[in-house]
This record gives sequence, C-alpha cells and structure tokens, in this order.
Amino acid sequence: MKTNECIQNLSYIKQIGSLPAEITALEIDSRAVTEGAAFICQKGYTVDGHDYAGQAVKQGARLIITEKELDLPADEAAQLIVKNSSRALAVLADTFYGSPSERMSVFGVTGTNGKTSVSNLIHELIRKLNGRSALSGTIGFDLDGDLRQSANTTSDLLTTQRMIRTAEAEGINNMIFEVSSHGLVEGRLWGIDFDVAVFTNLSHDHLDYHHTMEHYGYAKGLLFAQLGQDLTKKKAAVLNLDDEWFDRYAQMTPHEVISYSMERPADFYAEDIQYMADRTYYKLISPEGEFELETQLLGTFNVSNTLAAIAALYARGYKVSDLVEALKDIAPVSGRMQLVPTSAPLSIYIDYAHTPDAIEKAIRSVMPFKKNRILFLIGTGGNRDKSKRPAMAQMASLADYVVLTTDDPRYESYDSITTDLEKGMLHEDYACIGDRAAAVRHLMQQAEPDDIIIFAGKGHEDYQIIENTKYPHSDSEIALEVISERF
Repeated sequence: MKTNECIQNLSYIKQIGSLPAEITALEIDSRAVTEGAAFICQKGYTVDGHDYAGQAVKQGARLIITEKELDLPADEAAQLIVKNSSRALAVLADTFYGSPSERMSVFGVTGTNGKTSVSNLIHELIRKLNGRSALSGTIGFDLDGDLRQSANTTSDLLTTQRMIRTAEAEGINNMIFEVSSHGLVEGRLWGIDFDVAVFTNLSHDHLDYHHTMEHYGYAKGLLFAQLGQDLTKKKAAVLNLDDEWFDRYAQMTPHEVISYSMERPADFYAEDIQYMADRTYYKLISPEGEFELETQLLGTFNVSNTLAAIAALYARGYKVSDLVEALKDIAPVSGRMQLVPTSAPLSIYIDYAHTPDAIEKAIRSVMPFKKNRILFLIGTGGNRDKSKRPAMAQMASLADYVVLTTDDPRYESYDSITTDLEKGMLHEDYACIGDRAAAVRHLMQQAEPDDIIIFAGKGHEDYQIIENTKYPHSDSEIALEVISERF
C-alpha cells in the first residue's frame, strides 16, 4: 500500500526522514519484519518495542512508528512520532487491511464464564445452517473448520485485523470473537466494527489485574460501547437478564437490547427444563413463539449459553425454528463439561471451570445423576489472582471428595497454591497434591463404580506451563490409563 494512503488517518507529532513510497507490511515483532515493512514500537509488560527498532531497521523496516525520537539512521528508515503507538497501530491496521469488519457480521462474546461455549455455539450454528464462519478465541482461530493456534483468548490488535482480512479473503462473511476483559482494556479490539455484543455473566476472576469487581465489570462493558453510535446500522446487545450487570450494560449502548433468562420472562426465556445424563431439554419462549428445544450440552449453565447463542443469531435475522433444529446435532465444546468415553462403570467429565461460580455450576449440573459419589479435581494457576482460591475450594466442597492441585503453576510453588486453596475447604475429605499428573492418578485410584468424576481447570488444554515452559499434559489420557489398570 502507498504510504500516504496508509497514514492518511494517522495523527502524528513529528516526521523524521523521508517516507518510503510504499509499506509492504505492518509488524509489532521485530523478528517478523521483512523488507519495506512499517514497525510499530509497542510497550508491553516485559519488553518495549522501542528497544527493538534498530533490529527492525536491520531486518528491512523503512518506517518506524514511535512515541519518542530514536537514534536510527535517517537514510534507512523514517520515523513518525505519535502520542500513543497502540492507538496508531489501530488506525494503521484498519486502513492497511481495508476495514474488513465493516463488510462482515461480527459477533463479540464477553463474560466471566461461558464465552468459549457461546462463541462456539454461534460459530457452529452458522455452519450447520449452511453459512461460513470464522472464530477467534481460547481454542484458537477456526477458519470455517480449519483450526489454527493462537496465543491468547483475545489476540493482539494486528493479529485480529489479519484474521478478519484472512476470513474475508476466503469468502467468509461471519466473524466471532471471544472477548476477554484484558483484551478490551488493552485496546486489542480497537477498530473492529461489531454488530452483536453478547454478555454471559460476571463473577470473581482476574482481580489480580482489575483489582475490584467494579473495574472488572466496567472493563467488560467496553464491548457494548464499541457497538458505536451510528443508529443507521442494525446492531444489538444480547444481555443476560439474570445477572446484576444487565441494567448497566444496557445503558452503555443506544442499540437494541435483547434479553435472555432462565429465571424470569425475557425476549428469550427457558422454562420446564429437564436435565438428563447426556442431553438437556427445555421449552424456549421467544419472539417467534414457543419451541421444544433439545441439546447435547449439559448443565444449567449451558441452558443459559444456548439462549445467548440463539438470541445473538436472531439479532442477525436467523429464524428461531431453524436454530432450534440445528442445535440438536451440535456436540459439546471441547473441554466444557465434556463426557470422556469409557467402558468403566463411572462417568468422567473434563471442564474448564476455574472460577468459584463455574465450579459450583459444574458440580450442581451432575448432582441429579449422582448414584454414589462426586469426585472433583480443581487447580488454579500460579502467579495469578490468589484472592479467588479459597472461594474456589469452598465451592468444590460441594463434591464428596476433592483433590486440590495446580493448573499452570508457572513460577509459584505447588505448596503455595494448594495451601491457598485449602483455606476454603468446608469438609475433611480432600487431598492436596501439587503435581497435577499425580493428582489425577490419585483421584482415579479413589474412584468406585457409579462415581461421577470431574477434572476442572484445564478443559481443552493439553499442556501445563511450569516456569515458562509448556509440558504435555492431558487429564483424560491419564485417567483412562488408570482405568485400564483398575477396571
């Protein structure tokens, strides 16, 4: 792209050197720079891109976007001094990639729990109904069935714009984002033209980052403000009427608010709910009438998730009857109350629950099918929000036997993590085993016929982060190994 076109919307304080005629790429990682690229110096938590500008020039960068004047050879690369490089990146990326989100149906899903499930439900329902869809979230970047790895729930701004442009180039006209509070606060979604913003729920999480629930809640609300003020565009906020943040989020947008609930009349409302061991049934009350709904997704929380997904697609013109029919065949999301196939006389579930609220809901979802005991394994990440640990164990105490362990210990000791968890236990039937693999084996050694076992915290993840290294780890594989020895 011609440089003058790329920077036409960019405000900058000063220009140093002569601008190149063209920009071949935008980069924020100096290692990825190729000849003719523009390098944007961003400040991160551990590194500052300004320190790598020289390396970027050696790699071929011909334009440096920076917040301060750098000692660089003016005959090799021009500099544009800006107030804020992250805001500059948002402007440049939107222009460079041609504002692709404006030509697509873009869904954003935020909340403490359920983001992954709702995002995947929207994605799969579109595909079941013969549409094409791309999804970016915890599980990765799913380009209409082609799954690619990504580093974060909400990717950096440049990667996000590239994903949308890639989807558009493939002829895909729907894009779904699983939106984290960190991503919203850090501006990773600036410039994205959302059509539907979905809220699942808000409960204790990430207070090491946000410090208070009020700050956490308002961080989530940035998504609804991002729907914008242009009322000539048909947009919607899909909000959970059962959550106390409903009214505040409804005030953050002038666009249509579509409510859903399991507790009171709403635009989309579930009643007569029946929970089975492998399916859930309920009567759906909707703006298009009443429907008998069947889903393979299990538990109370998944009733709420299906309501949110149906409401989101209704907002984009899908018929409720078509959505209800398509939902029957959609399997549970990987690692979200996922039943592990086994011939042993017990039930094993893998779940991503890592907040007090999600832990409680996971255990309560299997209580109707309890024949013997509920065994529950829960861990939490090291060097992260410690304040929620006792509350997590308190909710885990709903199970008959609990193993307290770690998820990704990082640089924190096993004992530090399990000791914090242990403070919340409400009964004595538990064990503290910091090594997660050993903890899984221990729990499976305690298992008896007709027990229900839930491994929580890791979900779909097939690794553990110890210090800064990822090591292979699978709760289900270890559990099945012990089953083969015992049953």
